[in-house]
Amino acid sequence: MRTLTPLLCCFMLAVSAAAQVKERFTILHTNDLHSRLTGFAPESSYSPLSLNDDNTRGGFARIASILKNEKQRAGGIAFGIDAGDFLMGTLFTPLEPEYGFQLRLMKEMGYDIAALGNHEYDYGPGQLVRIIRLSAEKGDIPYLLAGNAGFGEENKPASDFEGLFKDGLISRKIILEREGMKFGFFSVLGDNAAEVAPNAAPVKFSDKVRAARKLVNELNSDGCDVIICISHSGITKNAKGEFSGEDFELAAGVKGIDIIIGGHSHTRLEKPLVVNGVSIVQTGEFGQNVGKAVFSYSKGIVQLESYELIPVDDRIKGDETVNGLIESQKVTAGRKILDPLGYAWDRIVAEAGFTLEGNDTGNPAESNLGPFVADAIHYYVNSKSPEGSDVSMVAAGMLFDRIVPGMQTAPDLFRVMSLGSGDDGIPGYALSRLYVSGRELKNILEILLVASKGQAQNYCYYSGIRVNYDPSRGLLRKLSRIAIIHSDGTLTDVDFSKKEKRLYSVTANSYMLQFIGIIKKSSLGLINVQPKDRNGNPVKDMKTAVIDMDPVRPGIQEGKEWIALIEYLSSLEDVNGNGIPDVPGKYSSPLSGFTAAGGK
Repeated sequence: MRTLTPLLCCFMLAVSAAAQVKERFTILHTNDLHSRLTGFAPESSYSPLSLNDDNTRGGFARIASILKNEKQRAGGIAFGIDAGDFLMGTLFTPLEPEYGFQLRLMKEMGYDIAALGNHEYDYGPGQLVRIIRLSAEKGDIPYLLAGNAGFGEENKPASDFEGLFKDGLISRKIILEREGMKFGFFSVLGDNAAEVAPNAAPVKFSDKVRAARKLVNELNSDGCDVIICISHSGITKNAKGEFSGEDFELAAGVKGIDIIIGGHSHTRLEKPLVVNGVSIVQTGEFGQNVGKAVFSYSKGIVQLESYELIPVDDRIKGDETVNGLIESQKVTAGRKILDPLGYAWDRIVAEAGFTLEGNDTGNPAESNLGPFVADAIHYYVNSKSPEGSDVSMVAAGMLFDRIVPGMQTAPDLFRVMSLGSGDDGIPGYALSRLYVSGRELKNILEILLVASKGQAQNYCYYSGIRVNYDPSRGLLRKLSRIAIIHSDGTLTDVDFSKKEKRLYSVTANSYMLQFIGIIKKSSLGLINVQPKDRNGNPVKDMKTAVIDMDPVRPGIQEGKEWIALIEYLSSLEDVNGNGIPDVPGKYSSPLSGFTAAGGK
C-alpha cells in the first residue's frame, strides 16, 4: 500500500489541476466597415504594402493581416466577427449585385461570421438576396446571421429572402465547435437600426429582447458553453454623459448572454462596458480599429482576460493577396462607374486644408459639411440644369462621411453622399425638384425645424435662401422672413400670404423630397403641402420630379449629390497656386442661412 500512495497522490493532483484548466478563446471583431476596402481617407494617400508613409486608417488588406496574424498568435480558439453594416458607402458597393465580391473577400481576410446590419438592406431585400447567392456561388463566404428578421407578407422579395434561410445562406444562430467546446452565436438588429432601414420591407424585425431570449434558450438547449450575441443595435450616452442604449437593454434584459459584439452606433470603446457581467464591445467605424478580446472559460464561467483596440494604420503591412483582389476590383469599379462620367479613380479633384464633417448625433448646426454640400448641390443644379433651383437642401442624416485634409479624389467625394440609387444604373439618389408656394415653403421650413428637435438627422442645411427666425416663438410662427439669394447676391423676399400664387423651386435628393408629400401626416394634419411641377400641376408620382441634367440627350440624365460635389470643387479657385482647386476657407467654420432673433 505504501508504494501506491505516491501514485495515488499524483493522480489526485492531476485531476485537481485539470479541473482548474481554463480554456482561452480570442474574438477579433469589427463593425460598420461600410465597404471601406481602401482605407479611411484620403484615397490618394493609401499605401497598404509599404510602412510608415501615409496617415490613412483602415483598409481591408491591413485588416486581413491583423486577423490572420492574431489568429495564428492566439494558437488556439479564435474567431473573426463583423457586427454588421459591412456593405454600403463606397464605389465598390454598387458592383456587388453583379460581382458578389466583398463577402468572398471577407472570408479570405479571416472573417468567420458577419451579422446583417440595416445598410445591408439599402438596395432592398431582392438585391441583397442576389448579392448573397452570387457570392456563395463564386466561393466561400462567412456565416451570415439575421436573428430577428421576419418575412412579412407573402410576395417575391419576402419569399426569396426566406429562401436564404432555407438554403442555409443566412441563419438566426450558428454553433461552432472548437477543441471540445460549443460556441453559440446569434444576431439581432436593434429598434433604431430597423427604423432607418425602410428599404428592407417587406422584411421586418421582431423585438430584439424577445428574439434574443428565444435564441439564447435554444442555444442553451443545444448545449452551448459560450453564447455570443452579435448586435447591430448600438449604445448611446444619456443626459449625464453615461453610456446606455439598446445593447445595455440586451445585457440587462436577457439572461445567458456572455458577450455582446456591438455595432450600428459607430462607438469606439477603449475597454468593454460590463453590464450584469456581460462584456459589450465595439470598435468605432470604417475599419479604423480591430477589437481583440481574450476570454477564459472554466466550469461554465466566462471571464474577460484582456481587451485592446488594434489600430489599423501604416504600421501594419497589408496582406498582398487581399490587396491584389481589391486593386483588380478597383479597376472594374472605375471602368464601370467613373469612366462613363468622365472621371478617374486616382485623379485629384481638389485639396482640403481642414476637416469638413457633419454632426447628426450632437448639434447638427455645428456642421461645416452640411452647408458645403448644400452649396454644391445649388451650384450644380443652377449651372447644369436649365430650370435651376431657388432653394437647395440636404439633411444631416444624408451626410455619410467627412472630408479630411488632403488631396480629394472622386472616391473620397462619393463616400460623403454615397446612399441610395436611381434608375440610371449610377449610384446615389437622384436629385429632384418640386415647386411650392411661399406659404408652403415657410411651412416646410417650420416643420423641418421641429422635426430636427426630435432627431438630429432630420436637421436640414440650405443654399439659396436667408431666413430670419425666433426659436422662442410657437409652432409654425418661428420664421419671420425668407429671402431668395440671387446669383448676383441680391435678395428677394418670399411672400407668405395665402393669396400669393408664385411658386418656388426646391431641390434635394429624391429620398428626402418624399417628406414633402407626406408632410400633412408628419405634422398631424396641421398643415398640408401639395408638391407641384413648374406649371402648378400636382405631382403624384415623385419619379416625375427627377431633374434631367441634360434634356438634349434621350432619357433622364439623373443628377447625384456626389457628382455635384465633384463639379462644385472643380469650379473653385486654386488658392495656393499648385494647380488644384481648394476648399474655400469660409467653410472652415459652420455656416447658416438662418439668423436667429437679435442676430445680424
